[in-house]
Amino acid sequence: MIGQQFSHNDYQVEGTYPLQVLREYALLADGERGILAGPRGDFVWMCAPRWHDDAVFSHLIGGGGIYAVSPATARYVWGGHYEPRSLIWRNRWVTTDGVIECREALARPTSPETAVVLRRPVAVDHAARVHVVLQPAAAFGTEKMTGLEREGGTWTFRSGPLYMRWTGAEKARADGAALVADLDLGAKCRHDLVLEISSHPLPRRLPDPSRLWQETQQAWARSVTDQVETIAARDATHASAVLQGFLTSITGGMVAAATTSLPEKAEKGSSYDYRYVWVRDQAYAARAAGIFQPHPLLDSAVNFLSERLLADGASLAPAYRVDGGRLPDEHRLPHLAGYPGGSDRVGNHAKEQFQLDAFGEALMVFAPAAAHDHLDLDHWKAVEAAAGAIERRWQEPDAGLWETEQRHWAHSRLTCVAGLRDIAVHAPPEQASRWSWLADAILADVSSDCLHSSGRWQRASDDPGVDATLLLAALRGAVPAEDPRTLATLGSVHINLCQDGFAYRFRHGELALGKPEGAFLLCGFLVALAEHQQGRTAEARGWFERNRSACGPPGLFTEEFDVLERQLRGNMPQAFVHALLWESAERLTRPWRDRIPYRD
Repeated sequence: MIGQQFSHNDYQVEGTYPLQVLREYALLADGERGILAGPRGDFVWMCAPRWHDDAVFSHLIGGGGIYAVSPATARYVWGGHYEPRSLIWRNRWVTTDGVIECREALARPTSPETAVVLRRPVAVDHAARVHVVLQPAAAFGTEKMTGLEREGGTWTFRSGPLYMRWTGAEKARADGAALVADLDLGAKCRHDLVLEISSHPLPRRLPDPSRLWQETQQAWARSVTDQVETIAARDATHASAVLQGFLTSITGGMVAAATTSLPEKAEKGSSYDYRYVWVRDQAYAARAAGIFQPHPLLDSAVNFLSERLLADGASLAPAYRVDGGRLPDEHRLPHLAGYPGGSDRVGNHAKEQFQLDAFGEALMVFAPAAAHDHLDLDHWKAVEAAAGAIERRWQEPDAGLWETEQRHWAHSRLTCVAGLRDIAVHAPPEQASRWSWLADAILADVSSDCLHSSGRWQRASDDPGVDATLLLAALRGAVPAEDPRTLATLGSVHINLCQDGFAYRFRHGELALGKPEGAFLLCGFLVALAEHQQGRTAEARGWFERNRSACGPPGLFTEEFDVLERQLRGNMPQAFVHALLWESAERLTRPWRDRIPYRD
């Protein structure tokens, strides 16, 4: 056994592993944390032990820390794919001498304290050499490896508060602040590497790679089913796998995205931290999963939202950490360079906001769960808490879905109308009558101050603009599909917010669409659903196909899409975009009112 302390000289990764456009990154996830994997086999982002913790690989935003397995030759082209019904990724490189693949995954079943990273390079047809670099750096790159020891092919070390062990790396050598190895693989041979990262000391027993791979594959097979009764079945199934990868297995919370600080518009200051559970994002995912049949994603959302509503009541925050804790204050990390065009940002100012629509979204999660008889007594107490919060607070200004200035937003109130009507179907007569009356009163109020002179909904009483999310009023049942306000709003969205088959949130003053921000893929799928609700099947499918094409080879979506440059923008992957793709794929298979058991 040998002991060694690293120097603080980083292995040179900038030239060897340059950053890529976002469309080329794949996601590995196990429910508790995620990894972004680049086309050179470079893991450039991972927070550990959980989503909201500090990054141990943060090369993506300039913090250092990387784990790469890639061809040793300089000449190769890249490809890759996910194994069916999973987030098991297969990198594939065609070199001048043959083909190399690397199977990648975060091991499942998982625990909140420990991440297990599996990598299996394979020489597919000819002998090959792969180059391996492991350079963890906890606390967003500020903590180097310490206490390095090796016994046989097993390395143990620390990085800040994290305990780490790397097995299968008998050929590795120290190079500055990294471990580096070159693996020679015979034709059709493979090699297993297992990296364990934990907040606690690791057990003495070494991991068995074959068993871990088998259990991981079986766990994915159990949790993800083929979405066969949909259009775009492969993409819908993949969207469900992404959402289950975002699901935190212990608490039931689902993060909105895996990353922080990826810019929505270069050098515009629009970089945010989405590594938290947004009530809204999880509600969208739960509806997509459970609107037609029971699904574990629906049950998880019910459990997480119930706990938060019972604890916080009318003070429900719009977002939480995955353990249910409050978000940290938003702050900068000056040592980080940020992703090009972006800036470093940790925490989120949403923690201080009141977002009224979160209560309506929660009710629209409880309603399908009630239809499937998946609510218990505590869940119903949470329903009452959400409805009570709406009753007390619906006349207050709020930050709205887009988290802007405090106003009486039409969307927030209409969401509460839809939620109250949804849950009233399953309530005892007295509560049903009270909640239906409240829904009518709120709708009348919105109609009095947010009805534009043209007959459409407008954003707020003092903002006459149209907003794509106002399409949700009819889609979620606040008003009928045939209501003149519904038709006028859809028409205005087409005229004012659509371009080249994509939709934007709202107009920023007199600026042209695409100037201040990209198209919002969520909004594109809303237009597809709105067209389908009107019975315009061809138009709906056109919008659906256009927006589901806005991804890279791994099939992942960010919040925004730069229509001009055809590039993904913002944090990735974005949960609510995958949720709306899944819901759209389900709904577009047949007429709108079919297969909605709790509304028809």
